[in-house]
Amino acid sequence: MYLRGSRFNLNRRRRRSNPVRVVVLMILVGAALYFNQFVVPQTPPLFVPTPTPTRAPESYAQEAEQLVSQGKFLPAIQLYREALLVDPRNPAYHLALARLYIYTKNYQQALETAGNALLQNPNNAQALALRGYALGLMGDYLQAEAALNQAIELDPNNPVPYAYLAEVLGLKVQNGEGDLVTLNRAIDLSRKAQSLGPDLLETHRARGLVLELTANYADAAREFEAAIAQNKYIADLYLALGRNYRAIPDYPKAIQAFGNAIPLMPTDPLPYMYLSKTYLATGELTRALQYAEQALSHAPTDPYLYGNLGVIYYRTRDYVRAIQYLRIAVRGGTSEDGQAVQGLALDYYPVSEYYYTYGLALARTGECEEAVQIARALLQGVSNEDVAVSNAQEIINICGGQVSGAAAPTPSATP
Repeated sequence: MYLRGSRFNLNRRRRRSNPVRVVVLMILVGAALYFNQFVVPQTPPLFVPTPTPTRAPESYAQEAEQLVSQGKFLPAIQLYREALLVDPRNPAYHLALARLYIYTKNYQQALETAGNALLQNPNNAQALALRGYALGLMGDYLQAEAALNQAIELDPNNPVPYAYLAEVLGLKVQNGEGDLVTLNRAIDLSRKAQSLGPDLLETHRARGLVLELTANYADAAREFEAAIAQNKYIADLYLALGRNYRAIPDYPKAIQAFGNAIPLMPTDPLPYMYLSKTYLATGELTRALQYAEQALSHAPTDPYLYGNLGVIYYRTRDYVRAIQYLRIAVRGGTSEDGQAVQGLALDYYPVSEYYYTYGLALARTGECEEAVQIARALLQGVSNEDVAVSNAQEIINICGGQVSGAAAPTPSATP
């Protein structure tokens, strides 16, 4: 019995399988399995950038060292930074970068880079030494001494921390924040550094600075020459060498040394300022003016550079221009591009020279009221400096008692 007309006819004959169709289906299934197992895993995801081969950090460091040997510090810095992007935990790259930042006077960056090395190892003596040195060059002598003493404790046979500490203490004395005990300690440390590392740049540099502070200029010049022989691309070494040759005095060698610093740091005002002072000493006033103006163009808010330029104008007997620049040095004012310049409070040389030269220029142009105020301030404020006292008296003599009872000025008041 069956249901007529039903699709579910139980007596309906089955259709025979088609062999060709079966073979085709098996091929398709096999292809799908192969694609899923072998092709898909090797296919990159859509819309994802294809990765590029990463350069080995060692190659960056090697190229950077080649640039350092050629004095190309800025591109070397960039290469070390790229090396650290690939290998940020390599302390050698941090230390090399910190040294280069110091060579290029980027002390804050040197401090941060040495600090990154210390984050990985707080007892890294080299990193502590570089951190202390950077702090000292920035004028933070207390923290600098602490870091450098710690570096010496960790690595007592390393001459570099001794040299850095000797230099930092020397700078402390130079800036009026140290005493005879500080100076004697700097002397001892510089000798210790040189006994441990007689041929290192750092030890020659530290010893040279200490010798300069103790007025042993010829010996200091020899030390800086020795330091330059180790690395002829550090501008500060040439500035130090020039200062000592000028003090001897050997003006041609001083001029050559200052000139050698300019290509290494062309925007640093110091070599231009030192050249202006040297040419002033030799009586070459035109060249002195030229370099003084260049120095000021690189640091238009530095009151010392206004004072330097004003002194040279006074020597050329251009009293009006001398007053223009010396007034900014003493009283403060604004630069040609509108930046504020803070005046210098009365102090011993070189600031006292700006004050008495300003007073002399005022006196010679008949502005005796202010001139006598300056003279009295000098007599009260720097009474132990014979040259300043003598020039203050000359100001009063020029004015011939034209002004009496004038009060002393309030130094460094910005108009």
